Amino acid sequence: MIEDRIRSYEAELVAIRRDLHEHPELAFEEVRTSNVVAQKLEQWGYKVERGLARTGLVASLSNGGGNRSIGIRADMDALPIHEETGKAYASKTAGKMHACGHDGHTTMLLGAARYLAESKHFNGTVHLIFQPAEEDIGGARIMVEEGLFDRFPCDAVFAMHNEPGTPAGKLGFRSGLMMAAVDQVQITIRGKGGHGADPHNTIDPIVAGASLVMALQSVVGRNIDPLAPAVVTVGCLRAGAVCNVIPETAFMDIGIRFFDKKTGEIMRKRIETLARSQAESFGATAEITWLRGYPAVINNAEETALAKAAAIELVGEDRVFDVPKPYLGSEDFSFMLEQKPGSYLMIGNGESAGLHHPKYDFNDAALVPGAAYWGHLVEHFLKA
Repeated sequence: MIEDRIRSYEAELVAIRRDLHEHPELAFEEVRTSNVVAQKLEQWGYKVERGLARTGLVASLSNGGGNRSIGIRADMDALPIHEETGKAYASKTAGKMHACGHDGHTTMLLGAARYLAESKHFNGTVHLIFQPAEEDIGGARIMVEEGLFDRFPCDAVFAMHNEPGTPAGKLGFRSGLMMAAVDQVQITIRGKGGHGADPHNTIDPIVAGASLVMALQSVVGRNIDPLAPAVVTVGCLRAGAVCNVIPETAFMDIGIRFFDKKTGEIMRKRIETLARSQAESFGATAEITWLRGYPAVINNAEETALAKAAAIELVGEDRVFDVPKPYLGSEDFSFMLEQKPGSYLMIGNGESAGLHHPKYDFNDAALVPGAAYWGHLVEHFLKA
């Protein structure tokens, strides 16, 4: 059994995961993490190529004469959150923590890497993709743009994320739409500053901004098909510094989430119209900047069926579940799925705090099941 083989070095995997947890690194800072990963992989005989998307790396291993290849991706970056778990291995860097479980994702793939190097029970090539900057920046997009799949051809590519609230190690699959697309828009409302005692001689951008916040609530409720999920989130409204000064500008940072492109187009158009019209109604102007987000994660039917079959073959149907509906969260693995067929799956994290919460911690009980699944998927895909 693969799980038994990997469980023999479970203590080492736990130690690696907790070491990574103690030393979180944000997007494109993952120098130490990348060094730890590369050292282990080279020790196990992988050919390691570094420097993709600055701190990313790809480790390759071939066996037999097969010409098929598979890519497995794990993300490495942490989040700018102050940890509150109280764990002995809590983050040693104030204001940074692994609040999304990327330390666990990285370690699971390392566990599979060791197993595959020792067993070599596959026929073809496996590319292990350790990606930086998944959170908000899109390290996957950069790796693709830098020629990831030209340099490391893959017939299919897979990735996994932990899911709090689902029994640890249980594996979830969904064909088709899996996660939402996300875009970001930054709006600067420009008015006319002045003394708080003379508001009639000013154009108050805060009042215009507050009005826009309320108007934006109508986008989903009145412009989008009720059967098409969508979200508009004003995550930041920043203006002024003291109570007796009306500032010159107000800044808003807004995220939108949707599943289909038509919905996204409607949301973008309505937000721009509302921003300009609301600002103009107060005598102000609106400067609008769209930042490229992530496309929707869409799993290929054939690869998802194969991935699910491999899971059932490994652990049985009782430890496998169908994800009932798409998540409104987003994932830059979508950029890889735009280039290659593949599937994005879930692994249970047990009863834990939610993702991006200061008390979240990856469940070490998922390390062996996750590593075993990756190892078995490779063997299933590249049958010897």
